[in-house]
Amino acid sequence: MTLPEPPSGRFDGDQHLFPVRVYFEDTDLSGVVYHANYLRWFERARSDMLRLLGIDQRAAHEAGEGAYAVSALDLKYLRPAKLDDAVLLRSHVSELSPASCRIVQRAFRDDTLLCEAKVRVAFVAPNGRPRRQPREWVAAFQTILSQAEGPEAP
Repeated sequence: MTLPEPPSGRFDGDQHLFPVRVYFEDTDLSGVVYHANYLRWFERARSDMLRLLGIDQRAAHEAGEGAYAVSALDLKYLRPAKLDDAVLLRSHVSELSPASCRIVQRAFRDDTLLCEAKVRVAFVAPNGRPRRQPREWVAAFQTILSQAEGPEAP
């Protein structure tokens, strides 16, 4: 028996699209998505975006090269998501530097913006100090940055 692959989203131009469904476990007492779950969804979408770009975070960590760490995060909650909603996470890289990148992530229900995150991830050595990202990772990011229309492309 062949098992299905976990959802991985896909690229549409410079944006990574990652769908999620709101389950009961995602909601709080009031029946809306608990705020921390947006962080989990955004993390999954970012990780999957990197995987689709060919960036192997696990191999880099296991080889002692380092890993990404969130160094800055700005979240804005606009509308609630509720049980059974289909939510689409749209992620794009808006800025790239030798040791970090900024990723803008937005959660939508249909055309309604629910939550927006502006995330800076820094590449850090095993001792926690910032270091340059692997060259091939920067090159992978540049393939989607060259498609971007601007720093805040939707």
